[in-house]
Formats: sequence, structure tokens, C-alpha cells
Amino acid sequence: MEKKDNFFDLGLSNKILEVIKQKGFEIPSPIQVLTIPILLKNEKDIIGQAQTGTGKTAAFGLPIIENTEKNGITQVLVLAPTRELAIQVAEEMISFRTNREIGILPVYGGQSIEGQLRRLKKGVEIVVGTPGRILDHLKRGTLRLGQLSYLVLDEADEMLNMGFIEDIEKILSQTNEDKRTLLFSATMPPRIVKLAQNFMNEYEQIKVPAKRLTVDLTDQIYFEVNSSDKFEALCRIIDIEKEFYALIFCRTKLKAQHLGNALSDRGYAAAALHGDISQPQRERILDQFRKKKIRILAATDVAARGIDIQELTHVLNYSIPQDPESYVHRIGRTGRAGKRGTAITFITPSEYRKLMHIQRAANAEIRKEKIPKVKQLINMKRKRIIEEISEIIEMKTFGDNLHIAYELLGNHKPDELIAALLTHAYKDDFSPEKYAKIRGVKATVENTSPDLKGTTRLFIALGNKNSITKKKLVDMIKKETLIDSRLIRDIKVYDNFSFANVPFAEAEQIIKAFRKMGGKKKPLVVKAKSEEKKRKTNFSKSRRKRRY
Repeated sequence: MEKKDNFFDLGLSNKILEVIKQKGFEIPSPIQVLTIPILLKNEKDIIGQAQTGTGKTAAFGLPIIENTEKNGITQVLVLAPTRELAIQVAEEMISFRTNREIGILPVYGGQSIEGQLRRLKKGVEIVVGTPGRILDHLKRGTLRLGQLSYLVLDEADEMLNMGFIEDIEKILSQTNEDKRTLLFSATMPPRIVKLAQNFMNEYEQIKVPAKRLTVDLTDQIYFEVNSSDKFEALCRIIDIEKEFYALIFCRTKLKAQHLGNALSDRGYAAAALHGDISQPQRERILDQFRKKKIRILAATDVAARGIDIQELTHVLNYSIPQDPESYVHRIGRTGRAGKRGTAITFITPSEYRKLMHIQRAANAEIRKEKIPKVKQLINMKRKRIIEEISEIIEMKTFGDNLHIAYELLGNHKPDELIAALLTHAYKDDFSPEKYAKIRGVKATVENTSPDLKGTTRLFIALGNKNSITKKKLVDMIKKETLIDSRLIRDIKVYDNFSFANVPFAEAEQIIKAFRKMGGKKKPLVVKAKSEEKKRKTNFSKSRRKRRY
């Protein structure tokens, strides 16, 4: 495939290229490079396999907008698994349509059907909807799919997982045969392949190799704090950053709501999103978040599904993710569209091992940083104020305030006047008392050892006679299990065997990994209790023999 480093090479019109430029897209993603030329130039259907967050909406949306004209007939149907994704796809396609008044309507459950009926009656060229609500309109006769140019199945495997496959088949059966069908999916389970074979014409299959789990444009860091200090640490991070437009992940609905309220009370433009939020309220919050009227959104994993905002500067794990997949899914929300982003994770000292497991499994580089000091925050605020005031002077955007300045200068010294104005405007912003104290964590895992509460002693049937040293033993265990070598402690190597202390969970992992290596009669690694008991028993027997 010929390498294409810009959107111009893909064959898009100048109007569309101008829209792309305005949106800040710089380099097309692999799925866009593969899909756009095919959609623009030939008549084949497409099966596209690519991960979520790789730019699929632009991949199909840009050429579809290019080839769609306003005529009041539904020419395009995009099926999405969730209402959130349907809204996002519709909004993204609206942003692509240049100055043409092509009708684009999101259709989903939980929204007033009367409003949808009015829009459909007027005529809509592109409908983006969830399978259930699309079927409702087909049964009512308020949506006709007999003149489609394009049918798009977005996140097909997700729709399969949610039980929509039969609904999709019913919808497909009511569409015209000469349409072009585009199926996008992160995975290709047999049922999706069968769906493609039954309902698609001659198709071209394109696949974007799955990237490593992390995002190259995302700077990944973590802060080690006590649970009670997380909120204060978060506020300091927000204050030290020049821009903070973030999604903050919490483990529970209660925690998300509490955090959203606490941030609002502190003066930040923040809100919460979770399962107890009503659909109208949810849509209102997301709309404000997209428009940056709300700049910080505290959310649960479930509530955040389908949120896809390109400009996020930060994703913050207020609660550590449950597994590497969740971590990757969360941090993938930033560092998009060629822009850098920052992923921050808060951990308590006892969560260090879990973070290291996530780091290894996700093939990530997560570095430790220190919470900003109060003095740093105050200095940063002063610096920004000087920059902002200097910009106002350079741009001469002070308006009618020049008259007040002349009046004040006539009665006061310039330095005292500026100091008074700063005090009036910023009040206690420069006061260290505004910030609560953050306690230092006890002996961090980087300086000493990981938390070894709840350890067991292992017996290893190798010793000096097997050329085993402490280092060789650690390297051997690490090679077979990938556990953190610092978890292997108090190693003793004797002629015929060795001992080592490890936490319970890692002990089971090591025993399982070495079970086959020693044979059935004599496992290479076992818990030491049985061996020590055996040794004590043999020692007692030898003493009894010597006595009698």
C-alpha cells in the first residue's frame, strides 16, 4: 500500500480538506488511509477491523459526506450499539458537512419520539441510530430504507455482545440490495462473519493491526498518595496545569458524585456522570462538557462508555483501574488526533504492586511524579497572571477601563495601585493557607520494598550443587513468572535446596509455573512448611535414635 502522510493524498475535495484543517486533524490514521480511497473510488462493500478510538467515524464519515447530496430522502443509515455512540457519530458527521445543509439525525431510545417523527417527516439524508429505535420507526412506517446509498454497522462486535444481532438482521432485510455496506468491528467473531456473508455484496476486507495497548501520544504518570489526600492532590494538579480539560474515573457512583460536588464547591467547572443520572440530564452534561462549559467530568467506567472527545488534555484515574484492559481503555481517551495528552493515576502505597502488574501487561511506561508543593503553585499562579496581564496590554483589550486607570493613577502610586488591584482581583489565591497539608506516604515502594504483608516461604529443590546462586534463582523465577523481583526476599541457598519468601498470591503463581519442571513425584517448588516439618521430624527421629 502506498504510504499517505496527509489527507490531501486520500482524494478528498478541497471543501472537506478545509473542514479537516479546521478540526485540527493533521495525519490520517491507518483505518482512514485504508478506508477513504476505497469509499471514494470503487463500488465494493467494506469490512474494516480496527480498535475503538482509531478514527473510524472520520474514515467512513468524510467520504460519505463527500458523496451525499440534499434531496430529502434517507440515503445513509449508521447503526451504533449505544445512544452515546449514536449521538457522537451524528455530531461528528455534522461537523464534516461543510456548508451543505444535509440533514443528519441521531435516533435512539430515551429521547422523545415525537421530535424524531417531526424531523423524519421533513426529510433527513443521514440517520444515525440504535437498532431498537430504528426498528420502532420501521414498524411505524416513519423511516424508509429502500433507497440507501450506504449502510454502516459501527462497533459490530459490541452490538453482537449486547444481543442486537437479530434486530440488525431485521433492519438489513428491509434495505435495498444495491446499497454499499460498511461493517466496522474491533474483533471478527464467527457470527459477525456470517452476517457479512449473508447481507453484504462483494467486499474488501481491511485490517489495522492492533497497536500495543498504550497510546504513544499519552504521557503516563502516577502519584502515590494516601486515600485521604487524593482530593487535595487533585486540586494541586489542576492548579499547576495551564489547561486542564479532563475525564476523571471513579470506582463507584457515590464517589463520582461526591468528587463532582467537591470540585464544584472548590470553584472548578465540574460535574459528575454515573448510572443514577437521568438521560436528559446526562445529555445536558455531555453537551456542556463538549462545549467546555464543564471542563472536568468525574465518571464511572460504565457511564463513560461512548464518550469520545478529541481535545481532552488529561485522563485521571482517581481510583486505580481493576485490570490492564480497563487502564488502556481509560487512557485511550486522551492523546488523540495528533495532540499530546496526559494520563494520571493515583495509587496508595498498598496498590503499587497492582500498578506494576498493569504496567507490565499493558507494556506501558508509567513514571512516578511528586505532588506539586504549595510554593510551586503560588509561583505558577503569579507567572500566569503576569502573562495574562501582559497579553491584555499587548492586545489593548482593556476597553473602557483606561479611564478608571487614569483616575486611580492620579491619586495613588503606580506600584501600590497594581498591588491593590491584584489583591482585589485574586484575594487569597496567593495565600498558602488556601491549600490543605498533604501527608507524606510511609516508606514508598520505590525507596524500600513492596508491601510484603502476608508472605509464605518457598522450598526450591535446587542449590549450590546445581550451580544456583541468589541472583540466578531470582532470574529464573522472574523469567518463568514475570513477577517483580523485589517481591522475592530472604533467599537462602544450601547445597541441595534453597528457600525464598514471597507474597501469597505470587507464591501460588511460582508453584504453578514450576510444577511441570520437577516432575509429578517431586515438584521443583513447594511451600516450605511441609519441607520444614519433614526436616524437623527427621531431626527428632535422629535425636531419639541417639538417645536410645
